[in-house]
Amino acid sequence: MDKKNPFKEENEVKETKTSTEKEQEKEEADKSEEVLNETAEEKIETQDESEKKYEELNNKYIRLAADFDNFRKRTAQEKQDLLKYGASEVLGKFISLTDTFDRAKKSLENIEDAKTIKDGYEVVYKQMMEVFKKVGVEEIDALGKEFNPAEHEAVTQIETDEYEPNQVANVFQKGYRLFDKVLRPAMVGVAKVKENE
Repeated sequence: MDKKNPFKEENEVKETKTSTEKEQEKEEADKSEEVLNETAEEKIETQDESEKKYEELNNKYIRLAADFDNFRKRTAQEKQDLLKYGASEVLGKFISLTDTFDRAKKSLENIEDAKTIKDGYEVVYKQMMEVFKKVGVEEIDALGKEFNPAEHEAVTQIETDEYEPNQVANVFQKGYRLFDKVLRPAMVGVAKVKENE
Protein backbone atom coordinates (compact mmCIF):
# COMPACT_ATOMS: atom_id res chain seq x y z
CA MET A 1 0.00 0.00 0.00
CA ASP A 2 1.07 3.45 -0.81
CA LYS A 3 1.71 5.40 2.41
CA LYS A 4 1.39 8.72 0.77
CA ASN A 5 -2.08 8.12 -0.59
CA PRO A 6 -4.00 5.40 1.24
CA PHE A 7 -7.03 6.02 -0.91
CA LYS A 8 -5.14 5.46 -4.16
CA GLU A 9 -5.49 1.70 -3.96
CA GLU A 10 -9.14 2.07 -3.06
CA ASN A 11 -9.62 4.40 -6.04
CA GLU A 12 -7.92 1.89 -8.31
CA VAL A 13 -10.28 -0.79 -7.05
CA LYS A 14 -13.17 1.55 -7.66
CA GLU A 15 -11.88 2.28 -11.15
CA THR A 16 -11.51 -1.46 -11.77
CA LYS A 17 -15.00 -2.02 -10.51
CA THR A 18 -16.22 0.81 -12.62
CA SER A 19 -14.59 -0.54 -15.76
CA THR A 20 -16.00 -4.02 -14.94
CA GLU A 21 -19.40 -2.51 -14.34
CA LYS A 22 -19.05 -0.59 -17.59
CA GLU A 23 -18.25 -3.80 -19.43
CA GLN A 24 -21.23 -5.52 -17.82
CA GLU A 25 -23.47 -2.58 -18.64
CA LYS A 26 -22.21 -2.66 -22.20
CA GLU A 27 -22.86 -6.42 -22.40
CA GLU A 28 -26.33 -5.92 -20.94
CA ALA A 29 -26.98 -3.07 -23.37
CA ASP A 30 -25.82 -5.29 -26.23
CA LYS A 31 -28.07 -8.08 -25.01
CA SER A 32 -30.97 -5.66 -24.62
CA GLU A 33 -30.37 -4.31 -28.13
CA GLU A 34 -30.21 -7.88 -29.42
CA VAL A 35 -33.45 -8.73 -27.63
CA LEU A 36 -35.07 -5.54 -28.96
CA ASN A 37 -33.92 -6.38 -32.48
CA GLU A 38 -35.30 -9.92 -32.16
CA THR A 39 -38.57 -8.55 -30.72
CA ALA A 40 -38.80 -6.00 -33.51
CA GLU A 41 -38.21 -8.74 -36.10
CA GLU A 42 -40.87 -10.92 -34.46
CA LYS A 43 -43.28 -7.98 -34.44
CA ILE A 44 -42.61 -7.36 -38.12
CA GLU A 45 -43.19 -11.05 -38.89
CA THR A 46 -46.38 -11.04 -36.79
CA GLN A 47 -47.52 -7.86 -38.51
CA ASP A 48 -46.84 -9.42 -41.93
CA GLU A 49 -48.81 -12.52 -40.93
CA SER A 50 -51.64 -10.34 -39.61
CA GLU A 51 -51.72 -8.36 -42.84
CA LYS A 52 -51.86 -11.60 -44.86
CA LYS A 53 -54.71 -12.91 -42.69
CA TYR A 54 -56.49 -9.57 -43.01
CA GLU A 55 -56.16 -9.69 -46.81
CA GLU A 56 -57.47 -13.28 -46.85
CA LEU A 57 -60.44 -12.43 -44.64
CA ASN A 58 -61.14 -9.24 -46.57
CA ASN A 59 -61.15 -11.17 -49.88
CA LYS A 60 -63.48 -13.78 -48.38
CA TYR A 61 -65.77 -11.02 -47.12
CA ILE A 62 -65.84 -9.33 -50.54
CA ARG A 63 -66.67 -12.66 -52.25
CA LEU A 64 -69.34 -13.44 -49.66
CA ALA A 65 -70.89 -9.98 -50.05
CA ALA A 66 -70.93 -10.41 -53.84
CA ASP A 67 -72.48 -13.89 -53.52
CA PHE A 68 -75.12 -12.55 -51.16
CA ASP A 69 -75.90 -9.64 -53.49
CA ASN A 70 -76.28 -12.07 -56.42
CA PHE A 71 -78.51 -14.31 -54.28
CA ARG A 72 -80.67 -11.32 -53.28
CA LYS A 73 -81.05 -10.22 -56.91
CA ARG A 74 -81.84 -13.76 -58.07
CA THR A 75 -84.41 -14.21 -55.28
CA ALA A 76 -86.05 -10.87 -56.12
CA GLN A 77 -86.27 -11.90 -59.78
CA GLU A 78 -87.73 -15.30 -58.88
CA LYS A 79 -90.29 -13.62 -56.64
CA GLN A 80 -91.23 -11.19 -59.39
CA ASP A 81 -91.56 -14.07 -61.90
CA LEU A 82 -93.65 -16.05 -59.42
CA LEU A 83 -96.03 -13.12 -58.94
CA LYS A 84 -96.18 -12.50 -62.66
CA TYR A 85 -96.45 -16.08 -63.93
CA GLY A 86 -97.49 -18.06 -60.83
CA ALA A 87 -101.11 -18.30 -61.89
CA SER A 88 -100.21 -19.51 -65.40
CA GLU A 89 -100.60 -23.21 -64.54
CA VAL A 90 -103.97 -22.64 -62.91
CA LEU A 91 -105.18 -20.41 -65.72
CA GLY A 92 -104.03 -22.99 -68.25
CA LYS A 93 -106.37 -25.51 -66.64
CA PHE A 94 -109.26 -23.02 -66.75
CA ILE A 95 -108.60 -22.31 -70.43
CA SER A 96 -109.56 -25.91 -71.19
CA LEU A 97 -112.79 -25.20 -69.29
CA THR A 98 -113.57 -22.25 -71.57
CA ASP A 99 -113.17 -24.62 -74.54
CA THR A 100 -115.92 -26.78 -73.04
CA PHE A 101 -118.14 -23.72 -72.58
CA ASP A 102 -117.54 -22.74 -76.23
CA ARG A 103 -118.48 -26.24 -77.45
CA ALA A 104 -121.58 -26.26 -75.21
CA LYS A 105 -122.66 -22.84 -76.50
CA LYS A 106 -122.26 -23.98 -80.10
CA SER A 107 -124.17 -27.21 -79.50
CA LEU A 108 -127.02 -25.29 -77.82
CA GLU A 109 -127.71 -23.13 -80.89
CA ASN A 110 -130.22 -25.61 -82.38
CA ILE A 111 -131.39 -27.39 -79.22
CA GLU A 112 -134.78 -26.74 -77.73
CA ASP A 113 -134.87 -29.65 -75.30
CA ALA A 114 -134.26 -28.57 -71.66
CA LYS A 115 -132.90 -32.00 -70.67
CA THR A 116 -130.06 -31.71 -73.18
CA ILE A 117 -129.22 -28.26 -71.82
CA LYS A 118 -129.28 -29.60 -68.25
CA ASP A 119 -127.01 -32.51 -69.19
CA GLY A 120 -124.56 -30.10 -70.89
CA TYR A 121 -124.56 -27.90 -67.79
CA GLU A 122 -123.79 -30.92 -65.58
CA VAL A 123 -120.82 -31.88 -67.79
CA VAL A 124 -119.36 -28.36 -67.66
CA TYR A 125 -119.94 -28.06 -63.89
CA LYS A 126 -118.30 -31.45 -63.27
CA GLN A 127 -115.29 -30.48 -65.39
CA MET A 128 -114.96 -27.16 -63.54
CA MET A 129 -114.98 -28.95 -60.16
CA GLU A 130 -112.28 -31.34 -61.44
CA VAL A 131 -110.13 -28.36 -62.46
CA PHE A 132 -110.62 -26.87 -58.98
CA LYS A 133 -109.55 -30.17 -57.43
CA LYS A 134 -106.43 -30.38 -59.64
CA VAL A 135 -105.24 -26.94 -58.52
CA GLY A 136 -105.96 -27.64 -54.83
CA VAL A 137 -109.28 -25.80 -54.42
CA GLU A 138 -112.00 -27.66 -52.56
CA GLU A 139 -115.44 -26.82 -51.31
CA ILE A 140 -115.83 -26.31 -47.57
CA ASP A 141 -118.25 -28.94 -46.28
CA ALA A 142 -120.60 -26.95 -44.08
CA LEU A 143 -124.17 -28.32 -43.89
CA GLY A 144 -124.75 -30.18 -40.62
CA LYS A 145 -121.25 -29.39 -39.36
CA GLU A 146 -120.41 -27.55 -36.13
CA PHE A 147 -120.18 -23.79 -36.79
CA ASN A 148 -116.52 -22.81 -37.26
CA PRO A 149 -115.87 -19.06 -37.55
CA ALA A 150 -112.60 -19.77 -39.41
CA GLU A 151 -114.52 -21.44 -42.26
CA HIS A 152 -118.10 -20.18 -41.91
CA GLU A 153 -119.66 -16.74 -41.92
CA ALA A 154 -122.93 -16.75 -40.00
CA VAL A 155 -125.52 -14.43 -41.52
CA THR A 156 -128.53 -15.62 -39.55
CA GLN A 157 -129.78 -18.02 -36.91
CA ILE A 158 -132.40 -20.58 -37.82
CA GLU A 159 -134.82 -22.10 -35.33
CA THR A 160 -134.95 -25.81 -36.13
CA ASP A 161 -135.30 -29.27 -34.62
CA GLU A 162 -133.48 -30.84 -37.57
CA TYR A 163 -130.00 -29.73 -36.43
CA GLU A 164 -128.33 -29.38 -33.05
CA PRO A 165 -127.74 -25.85 -31.76
CA ASN A 166 -124.61 -24.24 -33.22
CA GLN A 167 -124.66 -26.54 -36.28
CA VAL A 168 -124.89 -25.17 -39.81
CA ALA A 169 -128.56 -25.51 -40.83
CA ASN A 170 -128.41 -23.78 -44.22
CA VAL A 171 -125.71 -22.79 -46.72
CA PHE A 172 -126.50 -19.59 -48.60
CA GLN A 173 -123.20 -19.43 -50.46
CA LYS A 174 -120.54 -22.16 -50.73
CA GLY A 175 -117.13 -21.58 -49.25
CA TYR A 176 -113.81 -22.69 -50.74
CA ARG A 177 -110.28 -23.33 -49.48
CA LEU A 178 -106.98 -23.63 -51.30
CA PHE A 179 -105.17 -26.50 -49.57
CA ASP A 180 -105.43 -25.33 -45.93
CA LYS A 181 -106.12 -21.61 -46.58
CA VAL A 182 -109.71 -20.37 -46.72
CA LEU A 183 -110.31 -18.50 -49.98
CA ARG A 184 -113.90 -17.63 -49.12
CA PRO A 185 -115.85 -18.68 -46.02
CA ALA A 186 -119.21 -20.37 -46.49
CA MET A 187 -122.13 -18.00 -45.85
CA VAL A 188 -124.39 -19.96 -43.51
CA GLY A 189 -127.38 -19.96 -41.21
CA VAL A 190 -126.69 -21.45 -37.79
CA ALA A 191 -129.22 -23.63 -35.94
CA LYS A 192 -130.65 -22.56 -32.63
CA VAL A 193 -133.17 -24.14 -30.30
CA LYS A 194 -136.76 -23.66 -31.42
CA GLU A 195 -138.63 -21.46 -28.99
CA ASN A 196 -141.98 -22.74 -27.73
CA GLU A 197 -144.89 -20.87 -29.20
